[in-house]
Amino acid sequence: MKAQAIASFGEPSVFQTIELPKPEVIPGHVLIRVAATSVNPVDFKLRRGAMPAIAPEFPAVLHGDVAGVVEAVGEGVTTFKPGDEVYGCAGGFKGMGGALAEYMLADADLLALKPKSLSMKEAAALPLVAITAWESLIYRAKIQPGQKVLVHAATGGVGHIGIQLAKWAGAKVYTTVSNEEKKAIAHNLGVNTVINYRQQTVEEYVAEYTSGKGFDVVFDTVGKDNLDRSFAAAAMHGTVVSISTRSTHDLSPLHAKGLTLHVVFMLLRMLYGTERAEHGKILFNVAKLVDQGKIRPLLDPKSFRFSEVAEAHRYAESGQAVGKVVVEV
Repeated sequence: MKAQAIASFGEPSVFQTIELPKPEVIPGHVLIRVAATSVNPVDFKLRRGAMPAIAPEFPAVLHGDVAGVVEAVGEGVTTFKPGDEVYGCAGGFKGMGGALAEYMLADADLLALKPKSLSMKEAAALPLVAITAWESLIYRAKIQPGQKVLVHAATGGVGHIGIQLAKWAGAKVYTTVSNEEKKAIAHNLGVNTVINYRQQTVEEYVAEYTSGKGFDVVFDTVGKDNLDRSFAAAAMHGTVVSISTRSTHDLSPLHAKGLTLHVVFMLLRMLYGTERAEHGKILFNVAKLVDQGKIRPLLDPKSFRFSEVAEAHRYAESGQAVGKVVVEV
């Protein structure tokens, strides 16, 4: 089979088309004929060599997100059959082949049937970001109807799903954006109030939209200085959930307000092989919400083919993308 692989860490130019043996199905796994995959920040961090401890061996086939058709099922797999259309985040890390290939061997526990109302391209945009948002807001923050929830970065991969999940859960949803184009997109996603963080300080929007009390839940999808802003935006006894905490912070604001901080690292179940079926369960629930019209993926208008994965990475890394960048195989 053909694959887009890297033989060393580096710039997007390290991708090369190579021939690899087609994987043989093993117990508990399915073989997927890949239709599409999407670019997540972890993918280009792995390519650059920023996370060598979890990178696959060279020649490395990257990318976790996949949408495709089941080609064969291994012993013990009863959830899927050949011909099923599936999606999931199922490889591209240490010990697991990725989706930048014609075929991908995947643990069946990490997959779910693709939402019927989505194309393969659209479905490939969802797995990692949907699982991350679900773990953050539904499992950790346990959002309740009527709560004021602030989701940072409305048009980001995780942010745009977080907005829709919070809305589905009955929250009053606020979000931050950097310009008018993103403001319009956020409104279309169902946000109650959109805040341009370049025009208002945290103190100003907390005063305007919460009468100075702060938000019940703050979802930080950005990290670094934005985590400090999230602490400042949270209400007394509030909850902050972050998916980016590889940085040093003053935790005294948490003490002063009695805040709860949750850190979510979506890859843990994949990397350690524990409770992997939880990912499949989340994706099953997400697919139902998608088909009910409660969630829809936000895709950047630019489209990339299998041979253009280097260009897709350059574009995703540039910060110019609005929504997810997808590669069709």
